[in-house]
Amino acid sequence: MNKKKKKHADALYLLLAGLFIASLVTCNLIANKFVSVDLGFKTFIISAGVLPYPITFLITDILSEIYGRKKTSAVVYTGLGASVFVLFILFLGHQFHAIEGSPVNDSTYEAVFANSWRIVASSMIAYIAAQLIDVRVFHFWKKITNGKHLWLRNNGSTIFSQLIDTTLVVFVLFMGIKSTEEITGFILDGWMFKALIALLDTPIFYLAVFILRRYFGIKGTNELSF
Repeated sequence: MNKKKKKHADALYLLLAGLFIASLVTCNLIANKFVSVDLGFKTFIISAGVLPYPITFLITDILSEIYGRKKTSAVVYTGLGASVFVLFILFLGHQFHAIEGSPVNDSTYEAVFANSWRIVASSMIAYIAAQLIDVRVFHFWKKITNGKHLWLRNNGSTIFSQLIDTTLVVFVLFMGIKSTEEITGFILDGWMFKALIALLDTPIFYLAVFILRRYFGIKGTNELSF
């Protein structure tokens, strides 16, 4: 690979990693709000944090296909570190009282972020489990299929890992607070919504992989190595 393409590969890796971390942090910050999403055939009751979350799985699949398991896992662990840092900053903000006339007073701050520790904790537990499972399942299917059937490893790894993710998040977040029926409903709606988005983003995954493999000259099951 020439120097120009090497620089482009580095820049793309940083861009995807940045988008991954931004999506992950946003998920945690807006997860307290629950919304209904009507798609005509079904109305999903989900956390607003679910909306950007499928982006993280699309990005890890692209990273896995182009950059390999090691560099993808590095992004996953960096995302975990960023989540811990966000939790610390939210805690720090809670330690100082709002001044008179502050656009956000103490009660508003607490109403929005008081449960953040539980949300971020549940997200981190589910996140690290689901993302690492996603990467491993992706490469397992890549090896089994000898690099063929992109749709299988893209959707198979994502749908399975998001079931793990959704179940862990909902259980940690609502165990002892919501009824079993409500918890089951949140799990099913969250997982089905994520699975649907995973299926819909398959063409994006195919296009991204096709363009990047062609541009960087990646052949067969090879990945970028630098």
